[in-house]
Amino acid sequence: MATPSASHRRSLRKRRTVVVTAAVAAAGIGAGFLVLNANAAGTSVDLYHQTLAAKDGWASSGTGTKGGAKADAAHTFTVSTRAQLVKALGSVSDTTPRIVKIKGTIDANTDGSGKKLTCADYSSGTGYSLSAYLKAFNPSTYGRSKLPSGTQEKARAAAQAKQAKNVIFRVPANTTVVGVPGTHAGITGGMLQIQKVDNVIVRNLTFAATQDCFPQWDPTDGDSGNWNSQYDAVTLRGATHVWADHNTFTDAPGLDTSDPTYYGRQYQIHDGDLDITKGSDLVTVERNQFTNHDKTMLIGSSDSDSVGKLRVSIHHNVWKGIVQRAPLARIGQIHIYNNYYDTTNLNGYDLLYSVNSRAKAQVVAEDNYWKTSASQKLSKLFSGDGTGSIAGSGNLVNGTATNLVAAYNAANSKKLKTTVNWTPTLKAGLETSAKNLPTELATTTGAGVLK
Repeated sequence: MATPSASHRRSLRKRRTVVVTAAVAAAGIGAGFLVLNANAAGTSVDLYHQTLAAKDGWASSGTGTKGGAKADAAHTFTVSTRAQLVKALGSVSDTTPRIVKIKGTIDANTDGSGKKLTCADYSSGTGYSLSAYLKAFNPSTYGRSKLPSGTQEKARAAAQAKQAKNVIFRVPANTTVVGVPGTHAGITGGMLQIQKVDNVIVRNLTFAATQDCFPQWDPTDGDSGNWNSQYDAVTLRGATHVWADHNTFTDAPGLDTSDPTYYGRQYQIHDGDLDITKGSDLVTVERNQFTNHDKTMLIGSSDSDSVGKLRVSIHHNVWKGIVQRAPLARIGQIHIYNNYYDTTNLNGYDLLYSVNSRAKAQVVAEDNYWKTSASQKLSKLFSGDGTGSIAGSGNLVNGTATNLVAAYNAANSKKLKTTVNWTPTLKAGLETSAKNLPTELATTTGAGVLK
C-alpha cells in the first residue's frame, strides 16, 4: 500500500471585537457567530483561553466546557512537530489545565527526529505483506464464514499496532488544543483520542488524510464482506464536556477514488472523521467543515451503547461530499440545527444518506438546509432502523420547506418515529430560518476562520 499522504495572533481585544461583531451582524451573518464570541467580547479573552458560551449546546450543560483556560505559563505550549505535540499533551492521567497551540501542519507519520515514516516502516519486522494477506484470506479458498486468523492476521495486527503507537495522540482532561491562526494549523495522518476524560476543547485545526496502512478483511461484514480500518481523525470514547469548533475534516489528498479493490470490495483506509462513542456525553460540535469522506460521524458505538448519555449538539456545520453518517445516531438525545448539507457528488463521494436515527435515538433536526441534485430522492436524506426518532421542522431542500421524515417513511417499511422524549433548551444561536445558511456558513466555518 502507498504511504499515507500529507495533505497567535491573539484574538482582538474588547473594543475591536465589538466593532467586528457589529459589522458581521450588519452583513447578515447568523446569530450563532455572535454567540460564539460572546465570552470574548466582555472580558478581553484571547482565542486560546476562550470557553464555550452559555447554553451553546449540550457541552455547556452543568460545569460547562472550559478546556485549558486556567492553564499557567508552564502548561501553555506552542508545537510544530509530532514529538513536540506528544510532549505537550503529556500523560493522559495528568489533569493539570493545559493549552496546546499547534503552529503549522504536523505529520503524524514521522519519527522522533521528524523523519517521514511509511507503511513499509510500520510493517518491517512483523512478517506482514499485503500480497501474502490477500492470498491467505481469499474468499474462494478461506471462505466467508469467519474472521481472518493465523500468521498473516497476527502480522497485520502487529503492523497496525506499530502505526497506532505513532499516530494516536491521547488528550488529557482540562485541555485546549487549538490551531495558531494564519499558519495552516492541523494534523495530517493522525488521530486525537479523547478517552474517559472531561473538559476538552478542539478548535481551528485541519484534520487531513487520517489513513490506516493495514485494514482488516471481514468477510462476515454485510453480504459481500468489507475492509475495515482504524483511526478517526478525532475520536471521543467515554469523554464528557467536549467542544469541537471551527475545524476542517477531509480525506484529501488521499481520496477514496484512489483506493484499490480487493475481493470485489474497496480497500477502505479511512474510518470516521469525528466519532462520539462508548458513553461519551455532553458534546457540542459547531462551525466545522466535513468534506470528502464516507463514514463521517458515529454517535454510539453499538445498539447497546450507554443509555442516558450520548447527548450531542451539532450546529452550524457544513457537510459537503459526505457519503453517510452526518451523523449516524444511536440511543442519545441529539440536536441537529442550522447545518448546511451539500449532497451533490464531489470527487466520487456520492450520498447514501445524511442523518440516520437508530437504536431508539431521540433526534431533533430543525432549520437545516439541504442542497441536492435533480436525480437525488428526498427519501434518501434520512435513514433509520424502525426504532429511532427524528422530530423538528423548518428544514429546507433547495430552498423549499420539506418534511424529510414523511419522505423517508413513504418509501421505507421501517419507519422513523416523529416524536421525541425531550425538548432542546441549550440552543444559543439557533436561527429559525435556514434560507441563508449556504451563504453564511461558507465564510464562518472550518479551520482558518478564527483570528
